[in-house]
Amino acid sequence: MKKLLVLPLLLISCFCLAQNAKEIIGKPVKIGNIYVAENAFPDEMNWVDAKKACASLGKGWRLPTKKELDVLYINRFEIGGFMRQYYWTSTGKNNMDAWKQSFNNGVQITSTLNDATCFVRAVKSN
Repeated sequence: MKKLLVLPLLLISCFCLAQNAKEIIGKPVKIGNIYVAENAFPDEMNWVDAKKACASLGKGWRLPTKKELDVLYINRFEIGGFMRQYYWTSTGKNNMDAWKQSFNNGVQITSTLNDATCFVRAVKSN
């Protein structure tokens, strides 16, 4: 009986994740040689969770590199949907820190991987 209950829960979980992925990706915007998800994830998250969240969107979706995120910042009005907050890059500084960028003023700084939380916008290479 317990096994029968697990299957519907798994199907519901997969359906919810797929719906969320569709909502995040939406209609991607092409900037240069990358596609930018139409929407950011709704909540801030730490860097490790951010990488996992982007990968969960499907094949090829990931955090932008430090350089790519700067391109997103420069084109933020064309892309749309950015809050004036920090967003994670995939670029680590060392085993403890990773780069993030302010979409208020464009400054890139590092933060501790597990303690800090930032917003996340996924990208995919062309």
